[in-house]
Amino acid sequence: MSAGSFAFFMNVPTLFFLGLVLAYPVIYAGYLSVHQVGLAQLRRGVFSFNGWDNYSRVLEDPLFWIAIKNTSIFTAITVGSEVVLAVLIALLLNQTGIWTSRITRFLILLPYAIPPIANGLIWSFLYSFQFGFLNRILFSLGLIDDPINWAGNPDTALYAVTVPYIWRTLPFAIILVHAALQGIPRELYEAAAVDGATAWHRFWHITLPLLRPIIAIILVLRTAFAFAVFEEILAITQGGPGDATWVAAWYSYKITFSPPNNFGMGSASAFILTLMIGLIALVYMRMVYRRVTL
Repeated sequence: MSAGSFAFFMNVPTLFFLGLVLAYPVIYAGYLSVHQVGLAQLRRGVFSFNGWDNYSRVLEDPLFWIAIKNTSIFTAITVGSEVVLAVLIALLLNQTGIWTSRITRFLILLPYAIPPIANGLIWSFLYSFQFGFLNRILFSLGLIDDPINWAGNPDTALYAVTVPYIWRTLPFAIILVHAALQGIPRELYEAAAVDGATAWHRFWHITLPLLRPIIAIILVLRTAFAFAVFEEILAITQGGPGDATWVAAWYSYKITFSPPNNFGMGSASAFILTLMIGLIALVYMRMVYRRVTL
């Protein structure tokens, strides 16, 4: 048996379980998306084929486009903030050398270890209008005269949800950027310093170009996850007030599991969301990564 055949044979169990856990649900969801599936059809076990009707109904639903708008705003704020903050914090850690401290690493990685739903519950208490810790701090500092309903105000709810999400996911980006900084040869900075380059020029012409591949990876991964945000929405606002925090994943959830429980439309909206994420990922890779390879 050749080495290639042996490697394939050894990976068959892994491929089987990945197909069982990942591929089958996706294929089955695709099957549901082109059928009329409600509670009545589930009880009978008979799904009538309706072609692209579920997709057209989703695309014609004004609430879906509100969810897409909110998701786009949420993604732009969270992903942009994560990239900027990750680069700044990673540069600080790299310059000061405090990353070697176990306490520092623990504190930085702690938010990423908290389950998303638990993170949402923690911040829902911080945002509480009546007894929230955030309002208490701002009131004690004299910054506000009356409590602010952070998660209950349509003008602030979506932005309020972005903060706990950034707080939870930022460590992931920091780790990647810090690791990339460790791989940049020190000789490049020494040569630039000899040539009289300032700290800003060294960052702009050496650090940033060499960080672009990892930034592209962060953009793709964090955009995919931000577009699918659900737990913080569930724990903090549950889509409210009104439709102020209806995002794409919340739309799919409500369409699927709220009466009349349209599983076909829910599957169709999930596939549309997946297509959007894939297109955005391609744009990122062409705009960011290609510039590095040229």
